[in-house]
Parts: sequence; C-alpha cells; structure tokens
Amino acid sequence: MSKADLAKKPAEVAAMFDVVAPTYDLTNALLSFGQDRRWRSVVRESVFPQSGQKILDLAAGTGASSVAFLDEGVKVVAGDFSEGMLAVGRKRHPEIEFVFADATKLPFKDAEFDAVTISFGLRNVVDVKQALSEMYRVTKPGGRIVICEFSTVPNPILRPLYEFYLKRVLPAFSAISTKAPEAYGYLSESILAWPNQRDLGLMVSAAGYENVAYRNLTFGIVAVHRGFKPVAKKTASKKAKK
Repeated sequence: MSKADLAKKPAEVAAMFDVVAPTYDLTNALLSFGQDRRWRSVVRESVFPQSGQKILDLAAGTGASSVAFLDEGVKVVAGDFSEGMLAVGRKRHPEIEFVFADATKLPFKDAEFDAVTISFGLRNVVDVKQALSEMYRVTKPGGRIVICEFSTVPNPILRPLYEFYLKRVLPAFSAISTKAPEAYGYLSESILAWPNQRDLGLMVSAAGYENVAYRNLTFGIVAVHRGFKPVAKKTASKKAKK
C-alpha cells in the first residue's frame, strides 16, 4: 500500500483507511495507551446528546466514536469516505446508520443536525475550510460543532518528548503491530503539520460558529473544540397601527 501524503488526496487517504479498517480500533487503543476511551467520553459530554436530537458523526470510521452518542430518542448518523471503514462499521454496529460522506460536500440538507462532530478526521480533509463550511451548513441554528483532534502540547518540556514519540516510537511500534505501518507514518506527519489549538479555534470561528472554546486533554496531545451556530435572528416586528 502506498502512503498518503500531506497533499491529502481523497482517494489516497480513503484507500489507506480501507486497508487498516479491520484492526484500526485496536491499534488506536494500543497507540494511545487506552486514552482513546477517555477522549470519546469527553466528546460525548461536549456533544451532550438529548432525546429527539439528530447527531452527525463525521470521519466515524467503524463507528467506535458514534456509539458514544447513542441514547434513547437520539438519532446518530455516522459518515465516512472510506468504504472499508463503513463496511466494518455496518457489521459491528447495525443500530447506527452509516453513510458515505465526503466532508467537503456533505450529502445532507441544510440545518439537518442538532450537533455535528468529528474526531481525528478533520486533519485528513483536503480542504479544512470547506469542510467547516459544510458542517456549519448542516448544523441547526443553536446547534453545536464538536471537534476532537490531535493538537500541540503547550508545555515546552513535554513537547520535544511527544514529538520524539511521533517521529520515532509510533512508526516503529506500528511496524510491529499493524500490517500497514505506512498509515501510521502518515499519522505522525499529519499531526506535526496540524494547526495548534488557537489557530484551529480561529478557523472554527471564521466558519460562522460563535462562543468557540477548547479543552486540552492528556497534556494537550488532544484538544476538543466546541462552538455554536447562532440562532436565527427574529424578523423586525411590524410597526404598530395608528
């Protein structure tokens, strides 16, 4: 399998994830030392699913992130652009609706979802600005966006250690634990090239969301950003009749 590069050509990135789909969740748990469960728990808290809501989970992969949002009366749609991931997800989680979805051109109506979330997937999109615009389009007024993504460790002492892990340890470990180490070589490169917490927050705000804030997890290795789509403004009231 050829490794996708930072040009992030959709076909190459999708093909890469097709290959790793069967072992993707297990490998991620190993490489994150089990922290992935806590990250998903924090994302659920940020999404705050409520009965009657419809939630879109993008870059859902096999549905491991989507399951966290399931609750009585909550409709969860899992979207991904890897057919391999979708196939595995449909087998593992028949209770979830899986949809082929390119984040830059979502196959959904305007203002269809109460919450739109994406975990560890925005970094793989070829046009992040367009993806955020599409996420904004399909979010209901008053609804929220929640992004969980690898980020920049702010501590100047810990940062070099984390970068060493990304550049040396992770590729070596993945070469042993997975049949597709190229995918995790790309993972390291894409994390190192990704914007820091503040810059991503500015991008979310530029897409139209307000009250954007982020929370660092695991020393800032991961950050969860949240924002809200403004509620539609009320039309001016008619002038009172004389």
